[in-house]
Amino acid sequence: MSHISNNDESVETNDKNNGQESAGKILTPDESIETANWELNIEAEVKFFRENFKKVKGEIAKRIAGYEEILELILLTIFSGGHSLLEGVPGIGKTQLVKTVAEVFSLNFKRIQFTPDLMPSDVIGSHVLVEDDKGSKILKFNEGPVFCNVLLADEINRATPKTQSALLECMAESTVTVSNLKFKLDQPFFVLATENPIEMEGTFPLPEAQLDRFMTKINLDFPTADQLETIIDRFTVLTVPPVEMVMAKGDILRMQSLVKKIAVSNDVKKYAVNIIKRTHPDFVDAPQIVKKYLKYGSSPRGLISLILMAKAKAIISGRFNVSYDDLRYVAPAILNHRMILNFDGLAEGITPRSVVEQVIK
Repeated sequence: MSHISNNDESVETNDKNNGQESAGKILTPDESIETANWELNIEAEVKFFRENFKKVKGEIAKRIAGYEEILELILLTIFSGGHSLLEGVPGIGKTQLVKTVAEVFSLNFKRIQFTPDLMPSDVIGSHVLVEDDKGSKILKFNEGPVFCNVLLADEINRATPKTQSALLECMAESTVTVSNLKFKLDQPFFVLATENPIEMEGTFPLPEAQLDRFMTKINLDFPTADQLETIIDRFTVLTVPPVEMVMAKGDILRMQSLVKKIAVSNDVKKYAVNIIKRTHPDFVDAPQIVKKYLKYGSSPRGLISLILMAKAKAIISGRFNVSYDDLRYVAPAILNHRMILNFDGLAEGITPRSVVEQVIK
């Protein structure tokens, strides 16, 4: 088990009395106790994280058939403090999945059904003229649905770019600015958005700046035969399987805080940096598929997301430090929407997933 030292550096000292060199700074009894207490505390926090993660995942599985890896990636995103974009064909259960995730958290949940006529004020809110107790006219700010903890942005690619951009500040800074007034969103705040990849009419592809705000983009494949049979059993009866709220706001914030305390060695940092650099076609060691088919690679925000989610993955694996396998596990969900294909890549039907596989090799 590795831990973060309370000392900035290890200092070598010379003992002038006997001429012997010390291999490193010797901890005083007080420092040893402090280190031991830190290790006991972090062990308790990791246990708390793993137990609650398993509890939440199990509660969601009562209603959602299969998609174990999808559920894990969504929860890793949430506990890493990020937002997630779910992509899949119509009727596959994206909205039901997000609503179920929201139900197990004791949080304020709101939903926006995105349509072409939706305006930014319908998302963030607006000022309206009202009459006060004295009969005077005053401006009052009516909060939009974005003022919540969990926001379901359903079919987000159906809204115009003007409306889509209303979420940029909310997702990046957890703030809303209206008429030179800035409002702070309650924490935790995360957006779970859905989109259908096969619909073209009446849709507006998300711009790259918007996509980069999402920590992960998760593709939902078509259910297997066993999953389809389970869906029949659960959703063609009088009552849909109920789920319970098993996690409060404070617990989520506590788990998000723990993620940032997990250690990352210098070698793992360099490995993560190398993954990001290999997504850029002008990087000398980039794979051939990147140089041939990519126009742009991942942003530094992608690197931050990669490290944070790898930390969360390390915790649920029962470790206190990030491994190479943690980075490789979360990399596809983090990178597949941050790599922009060039004309040749689009023409030949190259998928971001196939590019990621070469990058993390």
